[in-house]
Amino acid sequence: MADSAVMPAAVDPSTAVMLRVRDGDAEAFARLVSLWQDRLVTLFLHQTGDHATAEDLAQEVFLRVYRARGSYQPTAKFTTWIHTIAGNVASDLRQRAYRRREHGMPARVSASSSGIGLDQIAVAASGLMPTRQADRGELQAVVQQALAGLNDRQRMAVLLAKFEQCSYEEIAASMKISVPAVKSLLVRARDQLRAALEPYLQRGDS
Repeated sequence: MADSAVMPAAVDPSTAVMLRVRDGDAEAFARLVSLWQDRLVTLFLHQTGDHATAEDLAQEVFLRVYRARGSYQPTAKFTTWIHTIAGNVASDLRQRAYRRREHGMPARVSASSSGIGLDQIAVAASGLMPTRQADRGELQAVVQQALAGLNDRQRMAVLLAKFEQCSYEEIAASMKISVPAVKSLLVRARDQLRAALEPYLQRGDS
């Protein structure tokens, strides 16, 4: 039992760092932030399109990690654990946005510097290939519209699969759904992205 408890730390450096955080090592927490700050900000930037919001959400993740440090158990990869927390933070943001819409407040939409990354993720997820040097602004607008057409769970699944390179099992654990549900989300997302991007790209199927 003890061997299985330490196994994830041996293959996942972040797990080892988190175990030090759990034991009260302040320097370890600073190390954890340095390891994950950019990844979390980029993940949230792809979701929100706003850098300041992405940074705020990343800080909220670290706050929740710190609060939960005492109960942390390395029974799964740290990557899965922190993505679950990030998903909860994103869900809270969506709920706040929904309440704003209920009160007639427009949701903020931004085509920020996340555009290039979104282009790459959306094209990779769609399975299509570039055919020409499309106008960057035009393609970014199409990508924004295509991703906006995905529901929140499809978008998160695509980001975890294509940006974080998570396995089906890791995505399922992070989103608290089954592996078949993850596959279904990704298939539907790919179909929707293909439909939106195909006028600008060609099929990559053999």
